[in-house]
Amino acid sequence: MIIQTGNRTDIPAFYPEWFANRLREGYVLVRNPFNPVQVTKYRFDPSIVDLIVFCSKNPGPMLPYMDLLKPYKQYWFITITPYGRDIEPNVPEKELVIDTFCSLSKIVGPERMCWRYDPILVDQEWTVSRHIDAFSSMCEKLEGRTYTCVISFIDLYEKVWRNFPEARTVPFDVQMHLTKALVKIAARHQMIIKPCGEDPRLASAGADLSGCMTLKTFETAVGQNLTLPPNPGNRKECSCYITNDIGQYNTCGHLCRYCYANADITTVKNNMLRHDPSSPLLVGRLRPEDKVHEAKQKSWIDPQLRLF
Repeated sequence: MIIQTGNRTDIPAFYPEWFANRLREGYVLVRNPFNPVQVTKYRFDPSIVDLIVFCSKNPGPMLPYMDLLKPYKQYWFITITPYGRDIEPNVPEKELVIDTFCSLSKIVGPERMCWRYDPILVDQEWTVSRHIDAFSSMCEKLEGRTYTCVISFIDLYEKVWRNFPEARTVPFDVQMHLTKALVKIAARHQMIIKPCGEDPRLASAGADLSGCMTLKTFETAVGQNLTLPPNPGNRKECSCYITNDIGQYNTCGHLCRYCYANADITTVKNNMLRHDPSSPLLVGRLRPEDKVHEAKQKSWIDPQLRLF
């Protein structure tokens, strides 16, 4: 099976000690975000966990614990944008994140690394030409450390509207123009561009719309064929395979204004105060009313050879 860690929060940046303790103890507990009394127990065991997928804006705090991850295959999505603290208040300096990206790539291999340049905002300050310059500079520094760059244009979810009211959608003609430019720049640095949940017409700009968390992505990371269960479902624009996330909403301390996973700053701060690195839950501990069930876990590796 595949364990996801980053669709709800940034575990490497803010909870690496907790995650290391979960690996040592061999299990993690996860609250259902829609029914909090339901708690799922996942075992950490290399014989049944084929891959751990990370999503982070600051993977540096996880580096001291990489020895604990040696028994597991990994795939890393690292978001690096050019924005400042007015938009991403607690994200470290981008040069530091780029350096960490390169260090991590040396450990796990560039085929297990993906750079996310998203979400893309276009306004009077962040113009198309400024994005092109920033993207080109980052490509030069990340060349050879990854072969994939995922992009997306800002989605105005309700939480985004609340925390970033001045944000605006990016017109499609601007999306097309910018995507064409980024595809050309990326190609010069041996990278492909994969839009995330965007208009399929962007394929005509040379982008790969196959999805960023796909069977092919996972098989490349694992180095073996996989037989995945039916996709549990995602928004209709997205073809990614997303399941078994061990994070919790309203716990990411980056407090990026475009974030869909945080409702408000007060809730995030309160949850972070309730975090205990020794607890099997990311926030708080088990309560008398909680109902714990153990997930049905097995390896998804297909031992049979395939003819292509």
